[in-house]
Amino acid sequence: MAENEHREKHRQRVFKGATILTGVTNSEVTCTVRNMHDGGAELKVPIDARVPDQFLLYVPTDGIAYKAVVRWRREDRIGIMFTGTEPKPHWHYG
Repeated sequence: MAENEHREKHRQRVFKGATILTGVTNSEVTCTVRNMHDGGAELKVPIDARVPDQFLLYVPTDGIAYKAVVRWRREDRIGIMFTGTEPKPHWHYG
């Protein structure tokens, strides 16, 4: 059975640069949003990246920092669920 058959919502394929903001010593991980819908997204991250279970995902083209919770992890991909939004943190350079 295909993975997307388990999804409640269809994800729109996108290719957006983004930054995972962990708040731990204002740490940042550059990533790419591969697909997205109102409730979540799939991210491509560096294979050796340390990504916590909860973080802010800042997407400059959207101008939004999404509160995110990790739902699954596979190699260099992470599936996240959005739990809200926040203004971009003042300490983020972008």
